[in-house]
This record gives sequence, C-alpha cells and structure tokens, in this order.
Amino acid sequence: MSFDGLFTGAMTNEVASKLTTGRISKIVQPSNYEVLLTVRANGANYKLIISAHPSYARFHFTNQNYDTPSEPSMFTMLLRKHLNGGIIESITQLEHERIVNIKVRSRNEIGDEQYRTLIIELMGRHSNILLIDEERQVILDSIKHVPMAVNRHRIVQPGATYISPPNQEKHDPFQVTSKEEFNQLITQNDQSPSEAIVEHFSGISPLLANEIVYNGKKDVYNSFKTIMNEIQLKKFTPSLFRLESREMFYFINLSHLQAEQTVFDSLSELLDVYYFGKAERDRVKQQSGDLEKLLQNELTKNKKKIKKLHKSLEDTDKADKIQLQGELLTANMFALQKGMKEIEVINYYDENGATVVIPLSPLKTPSENAQAYFTKYTKLKNSVAHIEEQIKLTKEENDYLETVIQQIESASPRDLEEIREELVETGYIRKKKSKKAQKSNKQKVTLDEYISTTGEQLLVGKNNKQNDYLTNKLASRDELWFHTKDIPGSHVVIRAKDPSEIAIKEAAIIAAYFSKARQSSSVPVDYTEIRHVKKPNGSKPGFVIYEQNNTVYVTPDEELVLKLKK
Repeated sequence: MSFDGLFTGAMTNEVASKLTTGRISKIVQPSNYEVLLTVRANGANYKLIISAHPSYARFHFTNQNYDTPSEPSMFTMLLRKHLNGGIIESITQLEHERIVNIKVRSRNEIGDEQYRTLIIELMGRHSNILLIDEERQVILDSIKHVPMAVNRHRIVQPGATYISPPNQEKHDPFQVTSKEEFNQLITQNDQSPSEAIVEHFSGISPLLANEIVYNGKKDVYNSFKTIMNEIQLKKFTPSLFRLESREMFYFINLSHLQAEQTVFDSLSELLDVYYFGKAERDRVKQQSGDLEKLLQNELTKNKKKIKKLHKSLEDTDKADKIQLQGELLTANMFALQKGMKEIEVINYYDENGATVVIPLSPLKTPSENAQAYFTKYTKLKNSVAHIEEQIKLTKEENDYLETVIQQIESASPRDLEEIREELVETGYIRKKKSKKAQKSNKQKVTLDEYISTTGEQLLVGKNNKQNDYLTNKLASRDELWFHTKDIPGSHVVIRAKDPSEIAIKEAAIIAAYFSKARQSSSVPVDYTEIRHVKKPNGSKPGFVIYEQNNTVYVTPDEELVLKLKK
C-alpha cells in the first residue's frame, strides 16, 4: 500500500502549505468518485483533485484537465452551496490515519458566518468524501452513502451524526524512544518483524515496514529511528518505482524494491504521473460499458457471419462437380427414365473410364433432372462474387469496430461523447430523444495538443471525428502524418514544414501510444505527407489509404507522452 498514513501526512503538509487561507472558487465532480476544487491562494490558482475511488483513492494537486459534466450532481450542488467562496482555515490529518479534514469558513444565505469540514477518508473500497456541519457534527452529505443495513455502527447519510472510523489504537511511530520498548513490541507474537511493525505502529504500511527491515539487517530499531527521523524532518524523495510488471510510488526511497526509480519535485507531480490515464480510464469505463458491449457483440456476430460465408464459399467449390454431373446426364439422356432415383454412368473425362453415380429426383423427367444440375451450377458460380464481396465488407466493418474499441480504450470523457455521436450517425445505436432543445451538430472539434522537445506542435485525433477533421480538413498538404502500420490507432500530424528528426520520433511514439499496440515494443509507425493520404468515397469514418510512406519502429513511452502534453 503506497498511500499509507505517513504518506497521507506528507501529502497533507504539501497541500496545507499552499492552500491554507486560500479561497475556494470552483467545484466540479468529474466522476462518481471524484471532486475537483479550484482554490485561489497566494496569487495563484491550484486544482486539488480528491478521489474516493475503491482503487485510486487519493488527494493531490493536479495539472491535468478534467471534463465538467453538463449537469452537476446533487452532491456537487451541495458543496457549491456550502463551500464556494469559502476560506480554507486549516487542512489537518487525524493522527496518522488516512483521514484528512479541510476546515472551511464561509457564509450562509443570510450572510452569517458558518464552518464546514470536508472530510477525506482514504480507506480502499470504503473511501469516502463527506461534508460536515462543524458546529453540530452532522453529515450534510457524502459522495457515498452507507445506510444502517450495511453498517449499523457507523451510518453515513445526510442528517446522521458524524462518527470517525474506529481508532486502531496503535503506537505513534514518532514517539518511540526506547529500543527495549520497540523490540518488545515486535517480538510479542509469532510474527515477522515487518508484520509486527505494521500491527503495532500507526501509519506504516507493509511497503515501508519491508524497507525498515531491509535496512536494519543488523539493527531494526536503528533503521526504524533513522527512517522516522527523515520523515519527521520532511526529507522526502517522491519516487516512482518501475518493476517488471507493475509500478509503485512512495515519498521516500525504497531500496528493497531494487527497481528503476524516477524522482519528482513534489508528491503531487508524482501522483499526477502515476495516476495519469488510470483514473481517467476508469471514468471512461463507467461511461462506455454499454458501447463496448455493443461493439463486442457486433464483432462476435460478424465473426460468426464470416465463418458461415466461408462455409458457403467452400460449397461453391462443388460447382465444377455439379456441372460435370449435368453434362453426363445430358450425354446419357437415352438411358434415363422418370422415376429413377440415381444412375451410374461412365465419366468420359476420366482417363481410366471410371463410373459416376448421379442422384436423381424420381418426380422429374430426364431433361428436368439435367436442367436442375445446370441451374444449381449457375447459382453457385454466381454466388461466389457475392460471397467474396460480403466477406470483404464484413472484414472492413470488423476493422472499423476494432478501431472504435481501441479509441474507447484511450478516450477521455469528451472523446467518448464524440464516439457516441459517431455511432449514432453510423446507425449502430439509436439517437436518444431529449426534452431539451437539440444542440447544433456543428460543434467544434477539439484535438489533443503536444509540443515536441524541439518545439514543433503535434496534434492527435483520439476518435474518428477528430481523425477526419485533423487529416482531411486541418492539416496542410506538406505536413507529416503518422499512423501505426496495420494497427488501429490515432492520426498524428506534425504542424511544421521541416520537422526535426526528434519531432518525427516523438510523433511516432505518440501514434504508437494511442494505438492498440500501446503495451507492445518496437511498434511500426508509418508516416508520409498529407498530400499522399486519401479518404476513399463512401468509406467508414476515420478510414484512409496512403502511399509513399516511411516506417519507423518505436516503443510507446507514457512518461514522455505526459511530458510533451501541452
């Protein structure tokens, strides 16, 4: 657990040092679990993201842009009513627990001064954000409600008295002064030293306990005191640790991980990088579940269709045999009689003069039986072109569906709305009737913008509407266009006539990152001038063909993509 009690304390100090005495100027709720506060303090604006997500619970300053829902939730409206324009009096941590109180002084409707506390509880799937009437200690509302049926000891609903989560009654790690006392605590039960440290000292996670034990092979107490002193003196090293299959973060060095380490200037910068994409992907997942299910169902249906079409195509291979049977019946018409169920005739095309047994309909005349074989032969031959065309069209549709699925995987909430509009326009989903006046369809297309290390502007289309606009309308003929080779992905354009080699490589990395090959290495990316990129008439949204291209192989780099984001 990276976001333990001591990390919470460090984060609280970072936020409190900037926001205390600041004024809350804006409140939005980007998703079901998140609240974004904009605070004006010391002549600058700060964005504080607070999340009660079951997996990504946290709070920190952010430089990321969050989409504002068109209609605010009831919780958002309540926060605005009580906190907008309020002054932050204090930001404090409850002992060494993962509970933070933001005390705000504001005024009610008639101008009287009032105190409200925004409480952040970072407790995994039980995480919550609550607004409390400071004087009465009554819950005004919370981002998650916990009724008596779920927890009769601690009700979290509007109007209920606020009760703090149960105290774990552990020792304060900064108050231990005796080696004997420490050793007695960690040797009481049949536990490893790291397990005992977690059990007896508040705020310490297994991650930190393992570091203490790792550094204290000769003397665990000395290692414990050294690390606690560094934390108390705020000697922080905000770090992201990359292991083979996962990432971890912490606010001091963790040598026991023996992982690749990246150090950041602040805890907020560290968390912004760590959670980049993770939390947004979750927001998009909440909103796109119906779309992904629909597209996957269409893909499954099309794959079955292609299988049946190939079976039909295999049946057409029998056409030559049926033609032969018709010709042999015609040549042996003299031997046929109505009522026969089959006839055995010599195959004149066989060098050895083998015989062939031909099934007949007893209800048909000899000429009708022969004609039936020729009719079936003609039908099978004519169906080949149709079946092959259907296979081609179905495969093209599958390519389109897989492209849209990939775009959903890397979409922002804003991108998702455009994808939903596109699927309405292409007939995959029905247009919802709204009681409100319909907005103009000619909404401005917004593209993601990046700046290369050498200063060139890089534009990215995150869905087909954006791709069509970027490639077919916005970009100039002599600008370079990028796309992963034979892999669903975004269109990327360098807005410069003579881009540097560095910009070309970075544009290719961005194209690979926003593609189905995001998790791969050595991804092939084609690039060519816009003049060589064409959209065929009647093709699906976002589809283009191109020529005279070069190919570069790159490995997607999330850290670089975040760094280049404008």
